[in-house]
Amino acid sequence: MKHIIILGDGMADLPVERLGGKTLLQYAAKPMMDQLAKEGRCGRLITVPEGFPPGSEVANTAILGYDLNKVYEGRGPLEAASIGYEMADDDLALRCNIINLQDGKIITHNGGNLETEDARLLIDYLNETLAKPINERQGCERVKFITGIQYRHLLVIKGGNKHITCAPPHDHPNEEWRPLLVKPDSRKDDGGRRKDDALTPEETAELLNELILKSQELLPKHPYNQAKAAKGERQANSIWPWSGGYRPSMETLMQQYPDIKSGTVISAVDLIRGIGHYAGLKIVEVEGATGLADTNYEGKAQAAIEALEHDDFVFVHVEASDEAGHDGDLELKLKTIEYLDQRLIKPIYEHILKMNEPVCLAVLPDHLTPVEMRIHVGQPVPFLIWHKGIVADEVQQYDEVSCVSGSYGILKLQEFMHEFMKIQ
Repeated sequence: MKHIIILGDGMADLPVERLGGKTLLQYAAKPMMDQLAKEGRCGRLITVPEGFPPGSEVANTAILGYDLNKVYEGRGPLEAASIGYEMADDDLALRCNIINLQDGKIITHNGGNLETEDARLLIDYLNETLAKPINERQGCERVKFITGIQYRHLLVIKGGNKHITCAPPHDHPNEEWRPLLVKPDSRKDDGGRRKDDALTPEETAELLNELILKSQELLPKHPYNQAKAAKGERQANSIWPWSGGYRPSMETLMQQYPDIKSGTVISAVDLIRGIGHYAGLKIVEVEGATGLADTNYEGKAQAAIEALEHDDFVFVHVEASDEAGHDGDLELKLKTIEYLDQRLIKPIYEHILKMNEPVCLAVLPDHLTPVEMRIHVGQPVPFLIWHKGIVADEVQQYDEVSCVSGSYGILKLQEFMHEFMKIQ
């Protein structure tokens, strides 16, 4: 039995008054997901352990069967793996957004939907005007910016300390940014992992805040932002580092599940690719995959179909619903759900029906990104599992309410992957 997980990031939601009190999954036209739910078995899943932030780095790692208490190191190290940066033992890697600030507030976490080509110019500029002077002052290469995708980049602090408190920018739209600056957390230690010349939490927080403040002086001077300002458009005018950690130690999925001999991850997002890298999955690049609603759904579907021909396990991640939720765009989020249903899930399902080897398929989100809140919410998410010959339960459609009565009940964290991989 082959296994494929299709994950609509942030697809789940809360009841919306404008939709007559329905959630977006209840309201959207999604005949394929509803058919799979009717023919399969459903349930709900707690994807965020107590004490962890309800982010994609946490939820997707848990969905793939990992114990967050043993492997969690934040987004930074995962995104480092995705873009091919090999972390040293004394590196602190942080996710580094380029964001938009106006009137002392965080307006967008994405720098006005910054494109990778433009972001690369800004990252090069920051390395020359911001990182280089600090490195010369400290007599070592302390700071390094590395280009990722769109607004999602990497900041590496040599000898940095992970025991700091950073605010995810997507959780604080329209909030004042100064109270959200990095704060030290000296209540924990590194168990001897850091070298003698490593920074303390206080020194790390001070350095990161210096980088944030100086970036706000430098970025508006770059020609890209000056052109944006002349047009009255949002500028990419500040960095915002968060979710830092050290090099993680994770077993591959092949080590945990003997039935998986090989696997593939398909995603436009560095974070998910990084998880896939440490999980031992091959990373597939899909032309036109953007992480937004304009992503290449058909290309991802075709990549998944091809992967199913030679791999035992496939993980397909689509970011679009999450971004629409963060933007508070109700109509766009509805479209992303419908696109996922018809342009990605349907062709994969139709191909599975033609395959000689049986395939077990699961559909779920990683967390809620409610359009009326614009942040991640760590409530249980609905899931469905389908394969030929499965004994269906009573659920007739796929949504947050219907799946409450699913035969799987409510699973927690690694239990989903364990149940999924038991199906042979």
